[in-house]
Amino acid sequence: MAFEEKNILNRLYVIAAFMFLFALAITVKLLNIQIADGEKYRELAKQNTTKNFVIPANRGNVYADDGSLLATSVPKYDIRFDALTVSSKDFKENLLPLSKGLSDMFGKPASYYQNKLRKARANKNRYLLIVKNLGYSDYIKIKNLPLFKKGPYKGGIIVEQRTVREHPIGKIAQRTVGGEAYNRPGYYTVGLEGAFNDLLTGKEGHRLKQKIAKGQWKPVSDDNEIEPQDGYDIVSTINVNIQDIAHHALLKQLEHYQAEHGTVVVMEVATGEIKAVSNLGRTSAGTYYEKLNYAVGESHEPGSTFKVMALMAALEDKVVDTSTVVDTGTGKKLFYGKAVRDSKRGGYGKISVARSLEVSSNIGLATIIDEGYSKNPNKFINKLKSWHLHELTGVAIKGEGKPVIPQPGDKIWSKNALPSIAYGYNLKLTPLQTLTFYNAIANNGVLVKPRFIKEVRAWNEKVTNYGTEVINPKICSDKTLNEIKEIMKNTVKRGTGRSLYSPDFSMAGKTGTARTEYWHKDWRQNPRYISSFAGFFPAENPKYSCIVVIHKPSNKKGYYGADVAGPVFKRIAQKIFTESRNVDKVEEIEKPDPTIEKDFQKYYSKLQKPVKTIPNVKGMAGMDAVSLLENLGLKVQIRGNGTVASQSIKSGETLKKGQLITLNLS
Repeated sequence: MAFEEKNILNRLYVIAAFMFLFALAITVKLLNIQIADGEKYRELAKQNTTKNFVIPANRGNVYADDGSLLATSVPKYDIRFDALTVSSKDFKENLLPLSKGLSDMFGKPASYYQNKLRKARANKNRYLLIVKNLGYSDYIKIKNLPLFKKGPYKGGIIVEQRTVREHPIGKIAQRTVGGEAYNRPGYYTVGLEGAFNDLLTGKEGHRLKQKIAKGQWKPVSDDNEIEPQDGYDIVSTINVNIQDIAHHALLKQLEHYQAEHGTVVVMEVATGEIKAVSNLGRTSAGTYYEKLNYAVGESHEPGSTFKVMALMAALEDKVVDTSTVVDTGTGKKLFYGKAVRDSKRGGYGKISVARSLEVSSNIGLATIIDEGYSKNPNKFINKLKSWHLHELTGVAIKGEGKPVIPQPGDKIWSKNALPSIAYGYNLKLTPLQTLTFYNAIANNGVLVKPRFIKEVRAWNEKVTNYGTEVINPKICSDKTLNEIKEIMKNTVKRGTGRSLYSPDFSMAGKTGTARTEYWHKDWRQNPRYISSFAGFFPAENPKYSCIVVIHKPSNKKGYYGADVAGPVFKRIAQKIFTESRNVDKVEEIEKPDPTIEKDFQKYYSKLQKPVKTIPNVKGMAGMDAVSLLENLGLKVQIRGNGTVASQSIKSGETLKKGQLITLNLS
């Protein structure tokens, strides 16, 4: 018995010792958690109830050249209500005045808000949506309503802020201005937004919020932990007025010809500043929108607009001169077994080199280049490369199409390559690359880099200024330049662009009509073309260069460059020219001692007295008469060209704004 008692006693000692050690281990662990790991677990607990939320920085603005907004970040506010954080006394006292305030702001009956707030209180709703997408001024108003003005804890107001990118001019120039990537909010890859994303993006801030329910958080205070820093603003070269002109001129023609897509680029000659870019593609419903940046990104065979470059090379290398006679035959000629044809049935016969460009003879240009360079094709290719035609322009906007200028040894080179290149095939350029070269012709041979940005600003202070960048100070001799300019003028006066000619407005350019997708088997049954026109205006002292490219116009209505693309160019040029003259006249009027023409002095002199009667515009130049009458608020219709021979409303009659007046010109 003594043995058994002793054995039991020993077991009790062991159990007691084990329990002591177990208790000691627990104590040590608790002390370890409290002392050594206490901060860690306290932080985890804090993270479960509070969290730092990112506050996106306001993205910098994108401005037009005159300071008009093209893209801006606008703060938007969602207002919610935490029904539990408000005391019973405050809720009862403020329910009616708060409901009335909300009713006054948003139009719904006060009873609607009373019921909504009471229900939230009864259901212990801590995240009741009051209103979404408030602007800043309304946010300030709602924040100062009864109860809400007590703040997030006593007043229960929860404010959620975000920024929304808005474009004041709408969808016009959308691919140039850019925006958020499709289905990727916050990512900017397109247009100016993408090109200057690093500058426009600011530094994000942080705000501490407390968890109030699953997936629901509210700010701990009205102040941010870290304030966001706004991005830089950029001032672009885009001119809103010219952009609007280009957009609507292109849209009108695309709709008329039911074309697949088209683009227009307007460049300021001296600076290389891009004043307008319109890129319109057709939807399945037949409408048009800014689908892709065709101007910058789409490289294709330019067709006849490249003949200008080909002939310039030949003139500069003295292979021919403008009076050299070239035999174009009866409109069909074989080059290394391949037939080259001219658009004129029966051909042009023997014509001068200058005339071959004016009438856009494929045979003429192919003959000139083949005979002049077939023994040394690299000489011709090297001349093109000396003009940087094989290089990207390096514009800031991403996705520039790669130019292709083949040379002997390339896979796409053959005996036919040289004559094909002469009239714009077997090579590729984007519309912007073609325009950059045409702009150099207008700019007395100075090749400048096209650019989309003027300066970077921060809080209206200039940070960086972007000036004109010269790529080549002189692409060719003055003799070649003058000859090419004269031929381009004559192309409009008496060549393929003669339908565009107006004695009241001078412009120079080259038409282009190129086959596209001709490698498809169904081309003969369903031919497709690219219609284009590139040039500059006014012809004598060019201020702007412009290119119009329209893909796949309806064959039933026409496809030649002069018919499809040319009218867009003319419409843009005349509208810009007319409006710039109007601005000049207004500036002259505002001078202290203006010296202006008699007719304008009579009706505009310092604008001291409003004009009440119809002026006599007989004998005035058509464009001047249009400017005068439109400035008076009249709608003007023109018939014919030249000076005003008669007007439908006699001078001296009472002027009524919006009235239609017809001018017969001769």
